[in-house]
Amino acid sequence: MERIVIASKSWVVVCDGAKALFLQNAGDSRVLNLKVMETLTQPDEPSREQGTGRPGRVYQSVGEARSSMEETDWHEQAEAGFLKEVAEKLGHMARSGEIENVVLVAPPRALGILRAQLGEEAAGVVRGEVAKDYVKMPVPDIEKHLAA
Repeated sequence: MERIVIASKSWVVVCDGAKALFLQNAGDSRVLNLKVMETLTQPDEPSREQGTGRPGRVYQSVGEARSSMEETDWHEQAEAGFLKEVAEKLGHMARSGEIENVVLVAPPRALGILRAQLGEEAAGVVRGEVAKDYVKMPVPDIEKHLAA
C-alpha cells in the first residue's frame, strides 16, 4: 500500500454511513496533529424501525400467479443519502477555496458511494483514499493509523 502524505493544513474526512469527521492537520506531514473542525451525524436506525409494513405483492398479467416484491432497505438508503450530503459539503468547501487537499477515510462500500457522489471540484482536491473504518475511533488512534 502506498503511503499517503498528509501535509500541514490538509483535511482528512473520516466517515461512514452515519457519521463524518472533518479533521484538519495542525501538525506537519511527519507528525500528524488532527483537529476536529466539524462533525456531521444522522440517526443510525435499523431498517426494521424505518420501514412501514410488509413488502407489496405483484399479480401476473396472465393467470393467477403472484409474487412478492423485494423489501426496501431503508437503512442503506439513509446511509447513501448521508454520504451524498458529505460529498455536497466537500464540493462546497472546494468551490469556496476552504480546502485544497483532502484525504478520504471510509469503509470500502461507503468510500465507493462517496466517490460516485463527488462533483468535479471535490474530486479535484482528493489526494488519497484509505478504505478503513476509523470513524468510531478517538482522534489520537486515527492519527496513529494514518501515520503508520
